[in-house]
Amino acid sequence: MTSFTERHKRTILAVNLGLIANTILAILKTGVGIIGHSPALLADGINSTSDVAYGIVVRIFMRLSGKPADEEHPYGHDRLESIAAVVVGAFVITTAISIFWASINKVYKLSFETDSSLGATELTLWIALLTVLLKIWLSFWTYRIGRETSSNVVLALAADHRNDIFSAMAASIGIIFSRMGFLWVDPLAGGLVSLIILHTGIEIIRESAADLMNTLPGQELCETIREKLAIIDEPIDIEDIQGHRFGQYMVINITIGISPELTVAEGDRIATLVEKTLVTEIDFMRRVFVHYHPIKTSPKEVPG
Repeated sequence: MTSFTERHKRTILAVNLGLIANTILAILKTGVGIIGHSPALLADGINSTSDVAYGIVVRIFMRLSGKPADEEHPYGHDRLESIAAVVVGAFVITTAISIFWASINKVYKLSFETDSSLGATELTLWIALLTVLLKIWLSFWTYRIGRETSSNVVLALAADHRNDIFSAMAASIGIIFSRMGFLWVDPLAGGLVSLIILHTGIEIIRESAADLMNTLPGQELCETIREKLAIIDEPIDIEDIQGHRFGQYMVINITIGISPELTVAEGDRIATLVEKTLVTEIDFMRRVFVHYHPIKTSPKEVPG
């Protein structure tokens, strides 16, 4: 299992690299978009500028999430990662809506007015294509880091990098057709891409909010818990499992039924055994709280 310190360093690296890349791209695309008469590249540059803004916010949250546990936060500050992911999702949705309305307005304008804009220069196309290549690499690399560290915020950043691929491809197509005289293709492509970006932002918020709202553990985790507890010799009845996620770690509240013939001390021994078994056998399990009570029937396994 990756140590907490190593995991935090890798997540910070993914955030920092994405922030540096987006800063460079924002400057390039905004500047070249203005000079090269490309509304498509300029819009993509504004998208990268928003990426820089929330990248700074995420960087702050990630630094705070690395603080050790204290009296007020006995489980550490890992949940700040999920909050940071929500921030990413909110920025992604805001950007998508902005791009969509700008695209609709542009299509409407081109439908009723004659646009005398100059065609985009060749340099704008090369910048857009460079963005596509860089974002493809960043998307795969960041996603791998996110999977290895089980970091919601890094996975959210990977999804945003993937969105930037579509956005840059749309800009490239718009620039190509703009140079050919078909200016309406640019805003139409941007509008379609904004819908993809909107869907991704909603998914990021949905998954992160689930962690913050203490949703029940999934079926896979419940099955894993039952399998690990099956090795215990003592007969127990698993009645309820509730989980609380803190970053990549889990805190579990589990209710078990035991034989009414056992003493309180014996019940405490079984509860302690359940706790130690789950913390030892499941890597991401940080803490287990066990509640036990006597049952009249013989203990049996209850589906989760």
